[in-house]
Amino acid sequence: MTELLARPVIYEVNTTTWLNGLSRAAGRTVTLGDVPAAAWDAITRPGIDAVWLMGVWERSKVGLTLVDESIRESFEQALPDLHDDDVVGSPYCVRRYVVEEALGGPEGLAAARSALADRGVLLVLDYVPNHVAPDHPWVLETPEAFVRGDLEDLAADPKAWLAVGDQIIARGRDPYFPPWPDVLQLNAFSTAARAAAVRTLSDIADQCDGIRCDMAMLPTNDVFAKTWGDRVGPAPAEDFWPTVLPALRALHPGTVLIAEAYWDLEWELQQQGFDYCYDKRLYDRVIGLDPSAVRDHLSAAVDYQNHLMRFLENHDEPRVANELPNDAERAAAVVLATLPGATLWQEGQFEGRRTRPPVFLRRAPDEPIDHELAAWYDELVFTIAAEQVRTGTWTLAEPYGWPDNHSHRNLLAWSWTPARGRRYLIVVNLSATPSQARVPLPWSDLRGRSHQLTELLNKQTYHREGDELAAEGLFVSLPPWHHHLFAIE
Repeated sequence: MTELLARPVIYEVNTTTWLNGLSRAAGRTVTLGDVPAAAWDAITRPGIDAVWLMGVWERSKVGLTLVDESIRESFEQALPDLHDDDVVGSPYCVRRYVVEEALGGPEGLAAARSALADRGVLLVLDYVPNHVAPDHPWVLETPEAFVRGDLEDLAADPKAWLAVGDQIIARGRDPYFPPWPDVLQLNAFSTAARAAAVRTLSDIADQCDGIRCDMAMLPTNDVFAKTWGDRVGPAPAEDFWPTVLPALRALHPGTVLIAEAYWDLEWELQQQGFDYCYDKRLYDRVIGLDPSAVRDHLSAAVDYQNHLMRFLENHDEPRVANELPNDAERAAAVVLATLPGATLWQEGQFEGRRTRPPVFLRRAPDEPIDHELAAWYDELVFTIAAEQVRTGTWTLAEPYGWPDNHSHRNLLAWSWTPARGRRYLIVVNLSATPSQARVPLPWSDLRGRSHQLTELLNKQTYHREGDELAAEGLFVSLPPWHHHLFAIE
């Protein structure tokens, strides 16, 4: 993997709602096999390294009948003019790991992968290790792969168990919330479930370049034991992912593996074989506009950070346009876009969309586009890629202030030092307060000459003396939510 692809920029697309929007615009049914070139171009804009087509696998109609009323209420909240055919089921209630025929089937996915490859962009797909739909073939073919109960269990807690034919099988769950009503729990301790995981992951890897593993911490030995206790017996000697992933890597060594991870298990999952793990802690701190907490988080070892995936929204999180004012969103986006690790953007984020459609729906509401915001995001993503800002060595800076001015605490700063060429300095005021500071620079060769600092997003230039930069750092004064993205000659 090249250094750039070691820090990929990934664009998440809700495949079903995206194709539905294209179909309505074209006046015909558009599938993955015949997406117009302009539509591919729009989601592979310069600076995007991979597209995550979320939700391509066959959804379960049986699972849809089990969804509770509270979830159904969310459909009309997101789509006031909801029609019956807008509800197609959850992409995480997988009936089979085969591309939905309505989306173009396996041939359509192959055409989509080819279209992306023609643009130098990788394809990422989903895998759900914790559960499957009630009508998944494994229920009949491999019943030992599930957490199983009996009629007493069903009678005692019908929300936690489901009768499927003559079997009683646990509904999927995590240790902190009630069971999901529409899915069946795989037994991560069973040899059969682990073997099925290897086969499924290998089949998915045949069709894409990267796999995003849903709720990847749930099948780990510690979490699974905490969730199910004596019900599943003692944990195997080897954990789930160290059993499964080496077998996958033997067949597909180049597949990029992404873990949806929570509960501070990112480091553990990295050690178990994942290339990138969700950085939910950073998300919470950035959305909370807490620069001190963000700085503390970024003080972790760079090798750890190189394997985190940063985001401001995804299909599970609220739209950032509803969470932050416009200027604050831009400041937060500069933070996310210039850190080590992977970067995740979501379809609609650049345009300022505010509605997060439930994943059960095939249609998203029409919303006005914030053209100014979209142009700004395009320039940000393009500039960072074109300048190759995120190459070389990343260094966190510690802005400092004065006894009568503590506003430096609002500022976040770091630099990138490539092996050759221009260096880069990023400073962000993550607050509603005008803030000033000196930013120490990590470069020992500044003295004895003048240096030009160029703002990459507005092309303004400044000249500063190297002796001052080396001795005291760069003086910055930023209005609320403003930032510097400097190239230093």
